[in-house]
Amino acid sequence: MTDIFDSNCRRCPRLADFLDDVQGRYPDYHCAPVPPFGDASARLLIVGLAPGMHGANRTGRPFTGDYAGILLYETLHEFGFSSAPESVSAEDGLVLRDCRITNAVKCLPPDNKPVGAEINTCNGYLAAELAALGAGSVVLALGGIAHRAVVRAIGERQAAYKFGHAAEYRPGGNFVLLDSYHCSRYNTNTGRLTPEMFRAVIARARDLLEH
Repeated sequence: MTDIFDSNCRRCPRLADFLDDVQGRYPDYHCAPVPPFGDASARLLIVGLAPGMHGANRTGRPFTGDYAGILLYETLHEFGFSSAPESVSAEDGLVLRDCRITNAVKCLPPDNKPVGAEINTCNGYLAAELAALGAGSVVLALGGIAHRAVVRAIGERQAAYKFGHAAEYRPGGNFVLLDSYHCSRYNTNTGRLTPEMFRAVIARARDLLEH
């Protein structure tokens, strides 16, 4: 079985070369595959797209240090999944409770856009992470790419699981799949994703875990 993470992975040449280039420009940045963060036995697994240049790629923690993490950690804290409402650095002491955050692609892609081959190459790690979930878990996919990566990782047909905000699926196995628009700066600034919309999705995840 594939491990859920490999800190030394260099299987995608374009991404490996890009990380080397970014490391040269920002020697203090993490510039390596970003590990999942949170409770190892969590029942809520949040799947993002990929590390951001000056966020997770800098800090080494998913959704930490950039705009996309603001709404995410605020809302997780509101519903008791996080010990603090803000994630600043990998050393800030924040703890996730019954929650873990991962990415469909573990390395920073150029222009924040991984290509299909890179998503597929990284999919084995996500598949292993999903297979390790306990019964009654919830997987929250942030955005269409993360959603499709989850569907691929469990070997299901994409046509049967269309992405949509607040969509909910029970693909069999150990978890319910929930969807949300990604909490990116673009989506929140344009109102495509409002705090109320995101809060409702996290509330639904909490409700599923408690019933």
